[in-house]
Amino acid sequence: MESDTEPNHTMMIEQSAPHNMQIDPSRARFPCCIVWTPLPVVSWLLPFVGHIGIGREDGVILDFAGPNFVCVDNFTFGAVARYVQISKEKCSITPLPSATYRNEEEYGLVESGRNQNTWDDALRKSTQEYQHRTYNILTCNCHCFVAHNLNLLEFQNGGWNVVNVATLLLLKGQWVNTASMIRAYLPFVIIFLIGITFGGANFLTFLVFFALLLVGWFILGTYCFKNFIKL
Repeated sequence: MESDTEPNHTMMIEQSAPHNMQIDPSRARFPCCIVWTPLPVVSWLLPFVGHIGIGREDGVILDFAGPNFVCVDNFTFGAVARYVQISKEKCSITPLPSATYRNEEEYGLVESGRNQNTWDDALRKSTQEYQHRTYNILTCNCHCFVAHNLNLLEFQNGGWNVVNVATLLLLKGQWVNTASMIRAYLPFVIIFLIGITFGGANFLTFLVFFALLLVGWFILGTYCFKNFIKL
């Protein structure tokens, strides 16, 4: 929307839309962010694997934590260690309040689920859907929930799945602080050193096999056997 062609409408939006909260790790507030934390045991062996969630506009974190359960404001496996803030300008949403629609066409798009009026509208719809989903770490997990939200938001035109969401966090994720990085990698370093000391090549073989098995499962389930991993 260009301010020089529609100044009155732009002014109305600026006055009616609340400003996003700033990221505040001390209060676990990550507005419009994908957030990550390490998992017990699994992340000790593969530190790039973890549990993820997504932040509402007010910074409250939502994460798919179990069968028919989306956790609100209590990130399941501990404090956020890493995050990526999503630009709302790259999503098919508007900064208008949830109850405000500019015309009948926009109202129809929101009601049909093809487009969301606000960031929180999309998250609300996704949460309602996942409250009726059975959790399965291999086929319907926290990554599926976040990918589903990004598709509802049409972030970068959609097409999100468990693989590219994980890749986004791995390549673009910012650490909350140094302590978060240590918390994520120290268990892996300790177990790796113990494993190499007492297991040698056998431990390395197991670690590589485990990594290939896990990564291969999600790649095949996403790109070769479509609809096998539920979004």
